[in-house]
Amino acid sequence: MSIQGITEQDIANYLANTPGFFERHAELLATIQIMSPHGQRAVSLQERQMEMLREKHRGLEQRIVEMIRHGQENVAIADKLHKWTRAIMLTTNPGDLPGVLVSELKHQFLIPQAAIRVWGAAEAFSMLGFAKPVSEDARSFASSLSLPYCGVNAGFEAASWLEDPRSVASMALVPLHHGGVPEAFGLLVLASPDPTRYSADMGTEFLVRIGEIASAGLARLLPVT
Repeated sequence: MSIQGITEQDIANYLANTPGFFERHAELLATIQIMSPHGQRAVSLQERQMEMLREKHRGLEQRIVEMIRHGQENVAIADKLHKWTRAIMLTTNPGDLPGVLVSELKHQFLIPQAAIRVWGAAEAFSMLGFAKPVSEDARSFASSLSLPYCGVNAGFEAASWLEDPRSVASMALVPLHHGGVPEAFGLLVLASPDPTRYSADMGTEFLVRIGEIASAGLARLLPVT
């Protein structure tokens, strides 16, 4: 739109670069009417400005609420991780470590099913449940994981370690490593009947930390070299 060569952009630029205009013509703020985005009614510039400020404040309030909520969730997760780690550290008998690790993990993080296998354990632990035989394919698969696997059960041998494999809709497989060796010495399995609990697109940073803590604790089961 153009009036005698003056465009709307010219008017907008003039008002933006002339902050004293509405101070000198304050009556315009109450007399100029524009359409409100919240209904078919005309409002003054002052009222529209207040609406914009309220919308901005609502957006800021929502962001603050989200920040508080995320902060509370992070504190809760950190507290659970602390309790789980403490339980591992307080376990004096190495042979009890896998059981404590799994049971506390299920309890603290409300995981329906979990299991663990350690195939590099010392001979003294060979008769315990966590040291049951594991196929070479499962060992190779665990060693090939650069990050924990999250997703559906694609016929993994590790699913058979669980109490009720048929109810598993999603699972996480966390490899156990020690001393910078690329070959895994064990595998931690977390499972849920909820197909969205462990999805392929979820972040794995927290599971990596779980794996690191579990690996450090279970290193006591490995032969002394």
